[in-house]
Amino acid sequence: MKIGSKKNGHKKKKEFKKLILSSITLLLLILFDFPLEAQSIFKLPRPERIKLSNGLTVFYLYNPELPLVSFRLILAGAGTAFEPPELDGLANFTADLLLKGAGRLSPEEIAEAIDFMGASLDFSAADEYVIGSGESLSEHFPRLLQIAADGLISPWFSEEEFKKEQARRTDLVKAIKDNPSQAVRYYFLKAYFGSHPLGHISVGTEISLAKIKLADIRTFYKERYRPDQVLMAVVGQIEKEKLIKLLEASFGRWKASSRAPTVPLPPLPQPKGRTIVLVDKPDATQAYFVLGGPGLKMGDEISPAANVMNTLWGGRFTSWFNTELRIKRGLTYGASSSLESWKPGGIFRATSYTKSDQLGEMLTISIDLLRKGRQEGFSSEEVRSARNYILGQFPPTLETNASKALAYVRLSFYGLGFDYYDRYLDRIDKISLEEVNQAAARLLPGENFVLVVVGRAEEVREVLQKLGPVQEKKITDPGF
Repeated sequence: MKIGSKKNGHKKKKEFKKLILSSITLLLLILFDFPLEAQSIFKLPRPERIKLSNGLTVFYLYNPELPLVSFRLILAGAGTAFEPPELDGLANFTADLLLKGAGRLSPEEIAEAIDFMGASLDFSAADEYVIGSGESLSEHFPRLLQIAADGLISPWFSEEEFKKEQARRTDLVKAIKDNPSQAVRYYFLKAYFGSHPLGHISVGTEISLAKIKLADIRTFYKERYRPDQVLMAVVGQIEKEKLIKLLEASFGRWKASSRAPTVPLPPLPQPKGRTIVLVDKPDATQAYFVLGGPGLKMGDEISPAANVMNTLWGGRFTSWFNTELRIKRGLTYGASSSLESWKPGGIFRATSYTKSDQLGEMLTISIDLLRKGRQEGFSSEEVRSARNYILGQFPPTLETNASKALAYVRLSFYGLGFDYYDRYLDRIDKISLEEVNQAAARLLPGENFVLVVVGRAEEVREVLQKLGPVQEKKITDPGF
């Protein structure tokens, strides 16, 4: 049977290839050459607000695309920053026990129920709050919501599970200290924040974990876990009327027993001069470092310019930092920088690692790049590239039910408004070279910074002493 000539077939293939190539070309031009109209490309849908009688606030968005429902919740004032002094790890310890027996279900029954539904459910402590997350098929969501509510309202806090978790966390601390890439982050937190609440170690330390008693868990829960401190978001294929009934039957049972503590976090410490800490790990084959200085509080008006600046300096693979240290010189497999923000302030961090005998060269380059960013700034072409990079990368991070739900509770917690990301991307789209370079001059550390190195002291001590006075610790010493 004659289907068609080979000539016509080749012609169609060529036309198809041309169409594909032209589409790819157009996409690349949009992503990398032409400024994007952020406000027309991305809009975070506005959720409806539901308020339960016990003060718990829920943000709701119906999404019929898939038979899935996700929730995220924030429990304000129950994060690691609100732990009692000397009890690092208490907040996360408490959160981890919420699903180790709750309501009428044992730990095994909770795990089996979640596994049977093919669902996910978790609670953990961040710095300023506890974060809860869950997702399931729509048909299983009532059951998932009930288990989550039981965990928050009637956790068992049994002695058996407490001892298991205490042993597990103690082993975790040992494992972290055996991994310098992880350990250096915790040593940096202690060196930078000191006794400030944001300096609490979420996993705990050998010292604090030995001190924590089950009574401390129960007291922290009683004082900090309250429905009127919860912001919750539910996104997915579930009708509003059905959700309200489910919420009232589950979380609506939660009653506050006392007035919530309302002590705000103090201002963040400001480094004065160079604070250099060397953590001796005799068996280390490489040296890991974190260098940091003051950043921005959440929602600061210069955040868009600061994020463009950070993208260029160390926030992407083609950044100055990674290009100089990895691509050009081969000193490391990775070098990056980041901005982290909280209500009272934030920090800028640069981190990398290399062989011990190359640490001096790496730190010299890093400090020179910081100086160059502050004094010379970036070019207009670089700013355009970073601007388009952010505009292309950011919107997809808010496509899922779970990411939208997390955005709603975080935006509400920080009082930024549900149009914040729309405004943020619009500012990115219009950011000027001058604004970005002003952010660099303000945020890239000069002489006031904290530098922490984990490595073999005998091989890197002399290099660090050239930068300033060095405080030394042993990785085998208790704590961070």
